[in-house]
Amino acid sequence: MKRIVEVILAILGILSYGLVIALGGLMFFLRNNEEFLKEFSSNGADDLETVVKIMSTGGTMFIIASILAIILGIIAIFTIKGNKRPKGAGTIFIVTAVLVAIITAGIGIIPGIFYFIAGLMCFVRKPPQVTG
Repeated sequence: MKRIVEVILAILGILSYGLVIALGGLMFFLRNNEEFLKEFSSNGADDLETVVKIMSTGGTMFIIASILAIILGIIAIFTIKGNKRPKGAGTIFIVTAVLVAIITAGIGIIPGIFYFIAGLMCFVRKPPQVTG
């Protein structure tokens, strides 16, 4: 049985997690941008140090969690390729989707949906029965 749909969903998830990495990098970059911080503080942010800490920590968490999700997604793709161990790949997809969505405070939920659907399909789709 070919698992093309699961692989495509995993690739879409990997690409989406790449966008989350870019968002984390942007947050990490903007924490040192004085122009942005001045604009941000003029819009009502009271404690600028807290904002910088949140952007630094959030950016780092987005980057680390997304890199881990991409690595686990690639491992799951190789696990599912050739229909070797679809249940193991499904477990990797579902656990990764849930954990990264929690770690990134919901930002990683869209890529997680791709992983989650791929994981469910790994469990639901059965190989065709050979009757003879």
